[in-house]
Amino acid sequence: MNVTYFIFFIVIVIGTLVITHWAAERSKTAHQFYVAAGSLSGMQNGMAIAGDFISAASFLGITGLVAFYGYDGFLYATGFLMSYVILSLLIVEPIHRLGTYSVADVIAARFPSNKMRAVVAISGICISVLYMIPQLVASGLLIRLLLGVDFKIAVCVIGILMTVYVVFGGMLATSWVQIIKTVLLMGGTLLVVFIVLSWVEWDFVGLMNEAIQQSPYGTSYFQPGNLFKHPIEKVSLILTLILGTSGLPHILLRFLTVKNTKQARLSAMSASWIIGLFYLMTLILGIGTIALVESEVLLQADASGNLAALLLAEVVGGDFLIAFVMAVAFATIIAVVTGLVFAATSSFAHDIYFYLWKQKRVDEKKQLQIARMVAGMIGILSILISMKMETSNVAFLVSLTFAIAASTLFPLLVLTFYWERYNAVGAYTTIITGFIVSLTLVVIGSEGYGLVQLANPGILSIPASFAGGVIGTITGKKDEHSYQHLLRKMYSEKQEAAPYD
Repeated sequence: MNVTYFIFFIVIVIGTLVITHWAAERSKTAHQFYVAAGSLSGMQNGMAIAGDFISAASFLGITGLVAFYGYDGFLYATGFLMSYVILSLLIVEPIHRLGTYSVADVIAARFPSNKMRAVVAISGICISVLYMIPQLVASGLLIRLLLGVDFKIAVCVIGILMTVYVVFGGMLATSWVQIIKTVLLMGGTLLVVFIVLSWVEWDFVGLMNEAIQQSPYGTSYFQPGNLFKHPIEKVSLILTLILGTSGLPHILLRFLTVKNTKQARLSAMSASWIIGLFYLMTLILGIGTIALVESEVLLQADASGNLAALLLAEVVGGDFLIAFVMAVAFATIIAVVTGLVFAATSSFAHDIYFYLWKQKRVDEKKQLQIARMVAGMIGILSILISMKMETSNVAFLVSLTFAIAASTLFPLLVLTFYWERYNAVGAYTTIITGFIVSLTLVVIGSEGYGLVQLANPGILSIPASFAGGVIGTITGKKDEHSYQHLLRKMYSEKQEAAPYD
């Protein structure tokens, strides 16, 4: 075990635990635990959103994809960035006005039934857990590789840390862990970018030419077609990434932690700028990796490309820089999985326990105790599942997560907010159709088994979910009052539900 690496990890762990202790003193009520009492500013929340969104897959994976595939690799970053345009235009303001502690609150504002709340809550929990497991598996593999510890021990360490943050610090600790992660991530990435550019005497064009020479694709390195051979596959991936973000519960919950809609919009805008700058830097890092690290070395180290950023840091900065980059990757992992644990916890404790099981007949102290118990249970369950998936394909679960999110919660939210004719039957058919079609297409995979040959099924599953919602609405009973009730709730009841607004 490299001592420098270990010291950086310990510093990150101690710093985040100090934050949790501070936040625990300020998370005494359900309102403080679930949404940090709306105390974050728009800029702070934007940084937390960026910290929640930019996963280790983005930091390590996209750098490797750009290094290996050039243009096609950067398409992932483009899809992630464009997703915040859709989020800002269609989702942010209604989420803030209608939500209290969970995504199910938002849908229940128009369809106030226990069955609807249960379906939305279960969907949110499934999406959060499906996304959490590959993050934990990837973190275990990374820490095992870098620190030389056993995979199961690595998963336990990450899992215990994320559970502690949520159980004791709630949304406030989760938010500040994510904010500090964003500062470290942006600062560390910028540092590596400056060092790389200084190595080539700030000649970016020369760096690009060197990348073309080193890449096995040669002059085709900056042209499409290296990773995605069929245009439909490319469109489907971009569509899934763009719309999937608007269906991720841990991202949507972040818009409930500010005091008004102006700050919610500022959150989305500032997050977009941070994420955009980050992905621009990953483009430079990817090009720098293929230019300064030989492609044979990259392939021998890790054919998936996940070690590209670390290999580049080793070439241009030695042990100290690679230790810093690893510490940033570690902070990235714990920030994202913490947000996912919290999203699953709020859905279960608030929607399943408080509304469905106890019918709101429970005091706030008990509700807070249950929320913390649920966080612990979800953390333990995720650790146990992740330990069994060391050899699994984590990319499969990530693609499944985005496909399900884009095909269930995103169309449900859009149709709920913007279609007056929409009814409860349509809402159920939207979720059921999107879930079944996306799951089926992801399972059969790119081979298709004689059917549809798509590794990214969004181009089929997303329209199918919208079509299911339309058919369900047409065949269901017309409800003329639900939309007017939704509008009244959006523009009046928020003041009563949350006096801090």
